[in-house]
Amino acid sequence: MDIKQARKNVIEQQIRPWGGLNIRANQALIDIPRENFVPEEYQNLVFADMEIPLNNSEKMLSPKIEGRILDSLDLKGHEDVLEIGTGSGYFTAVLASLAKSVKSIEIHKELIDAAKEKIDVLNISNVELVNEDALNLNLGNDKFDTIVVGCALPVISEDLKRALKISGKLFIVVGSKNQMHATLVERIDGDKWKSKSLFETYIDLMNGSEPLPEFTF
Repeated sequence: MDIKQARKNVIEQQIRPWGGLNIRANQALIDIPRENFVPEEYQNLVFADMEIPLNNSEKMLSPKIEGRILDSLDLKGHEDVLEIGTGSGYFTAVLASLAKSVKSIEIHKELIDAAKEKIDVLNISNVELVNEDALNLNLGNDKFDTIVVGCALPVISEDLKRALKISGKLFIVVGSKNQMHATLVERIDGDKWKSKSLFETYIDLMNGSEPLPEFTF
C-alpha cells in the first residue's frame, strides 16, 4: 500500500464529499500517520470508512466524522482544547497539530498509556493526557476555546457549556440510539449559548451515560 496516497484518498473519497472542506484540517489528517494508532489486527482497515475497535467498548471515529468535526470547529492555532475520549490518540494528535494545547480525558488507562507512547514518538509536546471518568470530571475554573466530545451524551452537559470561553465552540453528539445529532454549541456571552444541529449520526454513548433498561411486567 502507498500510505501517502492512501491518506490523500481518504480526504478526496470520504472526507471532502461528506462536507469536510477545511483545507488546514484536512492537511493535518494527512500529516498525522493514522496507521500508527490503529491496532495491529486492523491494519488492513486503517483508511476504511468505519469505526475501528480499540477494546471491548471503545472505537476510533470514522475518517469522515473526524473531518466534519474539524470543519465545524475551524481551528486557527491559538485554541486551548479539551477532548473527552482520547481513544487511540490519533484525533488527539491531529487536534494538537491544529491548536495551541490539548487536554484529553480518557477513562481507560490502557488506552491512554498506548496513546501517550504513540504521541511521544511523533514529538508532540502540547498534549496533556488525563486518566479520569469524564462523567465525574471537575473542571473547576478551567475554560477552553474548543471542546470536543468523542462519544455521545443523552443531553448537552451544562458543565461543558460553562467550560467554554466566550466565543468558544463545543462539538458533541446528542441523543439516544434512535436519534442522534452532531451539534455545535457556541458561547455568546456569560449566560448565552447558541446551538446548531450539523448532521444526523450514531456513535456510542459515553460510559455510564447509557439509559437504564426498561422492564415490562
